[in-house]
Formats: sequence, C-alpha cells, structure tokens
Amino acid sequence: MIVASVPDFREAARRRLPRFLFEYIDGGSYAEATLRRNVEDLAGLALRQRVLRDVSQLDLSTELFGQKLALPLALAPIGLAGLNARRGECQAVRAAEKAGVPFTLSTVGACPLGEVAGAASKPFWFQLYMIRDRAFMKDLLAQAVEAGCSALVFTVDMPVPGSRYRDYHTGLAGASGLKGAAWRAAQALARPGWAWDVGLWGRPHTLGNVAPVLQGRTGIEDFFAWMRNNFDPSINWRDLDFIRSEWKGPLIIKGILDPEDAREAAELGADGIVVSNHGGRQLDGVLSSARALPPIAEAVGDRLTVLADGGIRSGLDVVRMLALGAKGVLLGRAWAWALAAGGEAGITRMLALIEAEMRVAMALTGTTRIAEIDSNVLAQMSGKDRI
Repeated sequence: MIVASVPDFREAARRRLPRFLFEYIDGGSYAEATLRRNVEDLAGLALRQRVLRDVSQLDLSTELFGQKLALPLALAPIGLAGLNARRGECQAVRAAEKAGVPFTLSTVGACPLGEVAGAASKPFWFQLYMIRDRAFMKDLLAQAVEAGCSALVFTVDMPVPGSRYRDYHTGLAGASGLKGAAWRAAQALARPGWAWDVGLWGRPHTLGNVAPVLQGRTGIEDFFAWMRNNFDPSINWRDLDFIRSEWKGPLIIKGILDPEDAREAAELGADGIVVSNHGGRQLDGVLSSARALPPIAEAVGDRLTVLADGGIRSGLDVVRMLALGAKGVLLGRAWAWALAAGGEAGITRMLALIEAEMRVAMALTGTTRIAEIDSNVLAQMSGKDRI
C-alpha cells in the first residue's frame, strides 16, 4: 500500500502486527470516549488561512530544555513499543536522532536502557513511573544518568491502570497460562512477517528494564502482572522530592489535565509538564488534551515549559497544539504505527511527512517561525465547535 499519512501507517501496522499487539497500541480504556475526543477535538479546530505574507523562508526549529530541535516535537514513551519491530526502540532512537528530535524510552519498553544507549549517539529522554520498589526506581534513575539521558519524563497519571477492553478481547489480558499463550501464538502465526522479524530474530524477549525484577519470567502475562502489582497508588506530590534527590536534569511531569495540578507542578519546581490523558488509556470520559491545554498554558505557561500529546495525527495537528499554547508536542501512536509498518525507515518517513504538513500549515497561515504560532492561527469559531 502507498503510505502518505499517519492514518496510512496505522493501516499498515494493522496488517503487519498480531492482533493483540495492534489493539494494545490502538485502543483506549473502557468505551474509548476520550480516545475519540482526542482526535476529534483537535481535528475540529479550524485554521485561519492568510495570504500574501512572504512565507518563502520557514524555520521549524525550536529549543526545549536547553536542546535545539529541528522540529517542536519528541517521540513519546510507549510501553512494549519495541515489540512492533525487531529491537524496536533502538530503531526508533536512531530515526529520532536523524530527524533532530528527542526519543523517550519508556520504563516498560521492550529494550533496556543500556541497549538503547548503545544504539544512540546523542542523549535521549527517559520516562519513569512511580514504582513501589524505590530501590528499583533508584537503580533505573542511576542507569538513566549513566546513559546520558537529557531529560526525565515522570508519568503521574497511572497510580492504577485503566481497564482496556480490547486487551481482553485479544487475550493480552484476562487469559493467563497456556490458554493465553496459545491464543497469542495463533495471532502471531497469522502475521508471519512479524513472527519471523520480531518473534524469532528479535530476541531476547526479556521485557527491557523490568527484566531484572521478573527474575527470568518472560511471559507477557508476567509483565502485566508486575505492572498491576507494582504501580504505586500512594503516589503524591511529596514523591517529587525523591525524584529530585536522584535526578538533577530537566524534570517533565506527564499526565496533567487540570490547571490546579499544573500550578502545583510549577510550585514544586518542575521544568515542564505534558498535558496528557495517557492517550485516552486511563480515565475514560475526561477532557481531550486539546480542550484541557489552553487554560493550563494560560495558568503556568510563563513558569515552565508546557508540552502536550493526544490525538495528533498530522503536521496540521502539531500546529493546532502549538496554537493552543503548547511549546512542543509528543507523538505517540504515530511513531508506534510507523515502527510497525517500516521500522527505522518507517519512523523517518513519518517524521518527514509531519514536517511537510507543518510547512504547508505554517505557510498558509502566514507564520514563518514556531514562535509565531499562537491563538491567532486559529479561526474564530462559536457554539459547540469552539474550544
């Protein structure tokens, strides 16, 4: 198939991945209302077209946390993303480097910190959850420092995991032991390209940074059981003291949807926040990122760096998020689909498409630099369509 957009990468990923992996990436929690809102609310924002503005020279570069970026975006942390292609996170970090943007490795990625650091030639970001085992967290942070990670993304919206019905329908959740393994194996065999590339040649399947605490257990049900039992529901703002004691670099709090929480993050010295509802994978029914972003940016945008994710499916969506007040965005499903569809080359292609779409959006809204993209880029709307 011809791939010309992020939705095309999604379709290519659907054709290549075993069903349980595709649905894990693609799905949201419960009835998936927030997942749909993320896409629909963002796409529903009308851009304000301007003409005769001399847009012959466009500059898409920006600076985030002291790092000069070619584009105002980063690849978001995605759990198990490395199973989408052979040693997938290593392919992703190389593609991000070539494009001049940061890659963020998830705590629960398929490739461990050391392996990704070995594949990288520049610093990348690391994402951390609050885990009950503080010694494990301390060790991970020490590894991130040793690997030269340039920013820490601390995800705070998962004290308990949301229920994702699609995972039950595919045997990724709720089907343990031989029954679950056989169900997933049958789905893998239905995708022989993936089974050969990842299932056979993509070894070792040790579930990345979590492997040491799993003590040799490599079943995917072991991984999810560890997640359910070890995420810490007692997490609170005081835990930032522990993080700060072990991490001295830029600290980005991911999972903010309320201006009050954003102010709390600013008061406690966070360097940045990500306005995010976990891609619609946690509390279903909450605001889309696009609707939550403007009041948060207004409340704390002059005190810390506001980033956003959720529902971004094009370069036009990147421009929309910037117009709503973000200084940069995190791409999630977009890069996971691209990785599944074409590995490192797929992500390189996806980022080039995003850049080309941004250039068109900027040219036709009369903006030539990222700093010029603000609310004036959006057309005035009324009624139910207005954010």
